[in-house]
Amino acid sequence: MIGKKKKKKRKTGLPPGTPVYTGEYLVGSADITAIRYNADKITEQNADNPTALTHSMPSRGISWYDVRGLNDVQAVEKLGQQFKIHPLALEDILDVHQRPKWEEYDSGIFTTTRALSFDDATLEVKTEQIGIFLGTDFVISFQEDSNDLFPAIRDRLHRQKGRLRQRGADYLAYSLLDHIVDQYYLVLDKIDDAIDDFEQAVLTDPERADKRKVYHLKRQLTEIRRTVAPMREAVNKFILTDSTFIRPATVIFARDLHDHILQITDIIENQRDTLSSLFDLYHSELGQKANHVMKTLTIVSTIFIPLTFIVGVYGTNFDHLPELHWKYAYWGMWLIMAAIAVMLLIYFKIKKWL
Repeated sequence: MIGKKKKKKRKTGLPPGTPVYTGEYLVGSADITAIRYNADKITEQNADNPTALTHSMPSRGISWYDVRGLNDVQAVEKLGQQFKIHPLALEDILDVHQRPKWEEYDSGIFTTTRALSFDDATLEVKTEQIGIFLGTDFVISFQEDSNDLFPAIRDRLHRQKGRLRQRGADYLAYSLLDHIVDQYYLVLDKIDDAIDDFEQAVLTDPERADKRKVYHLKRQLTEIRRTVAPMREAVNKFILTDSTFIRPATVIFARDLHDHILQITDIIENQRDTLSSLFDLYHSELGQKANHVMKTLTIVSTIFIPLTFIVGVYGTNFDHLPELHWKYAYWGMWLIMAAIAVMLLIYFKIKKWL
């Protein structure tokens, strides 16, 4: 069943920088995970309050604080005070209807993006705002939902896979963004499967194909495009930044991320074009099927017109019909009608109307 779009909550009438949660997900107190690591050591600690976190950090290490559950405004504000996050950035973290963007402050860099998932049953794209604040030696990620989006990043840190443990906080922030963008490919793959299913339905039995799915999928692709388009602008700022929080070596990876977003944009446009073509094909198949039915009915009617004429002639109430008292008149009439029908069928076959 195709879901109904929810209305967005809005924050109005309050001064700029006022932190107000505008989302739907309610998870109680925030779940905060603190991971501190360097090339040689890693520690992980969970808490539901920033004050419960200890601050024993490996020497020359990086700290990653992952917050899940933005409805706990008090916990978000405490982290903001502890790490000197600008009030406007805190406001954007809790206002989950922000477009993806990249903002630079004296205390760090703040970026927002949207994580996407796809429900196969309802064909609905679900979005979740993710905020990332980057400092000199720390990264704070803010997830709207309680579900963890970054188990793969944690696994890479604990298993010391790749270059993540050897690089700075800016590379960790890049890795989080890259992981979110990788999920876009998975969502688009599922939409591609839904498009293939609809195409198969149109080609096999267009009357049973649900044309509402085409319109619904186009709306979902529009929603994804609204996410990806500003994301491209944000990553472009990542590439062009001269902030001291970003190392030149990380900018190279940001360029690759930018290429991925361009590729995703092309996939979205191709899928939208495919859906438009499928919609035209759907109507064409229905039209062809209707034409086939009309052609069949026309052929049947054409065959029965001369037969009806013959029956009508011999059904008249006149006494002096020449063949009326002929012994074989009945069977002769059937023979003539059968011959006419066969001759018409042969003629239609020659004309390729059958």
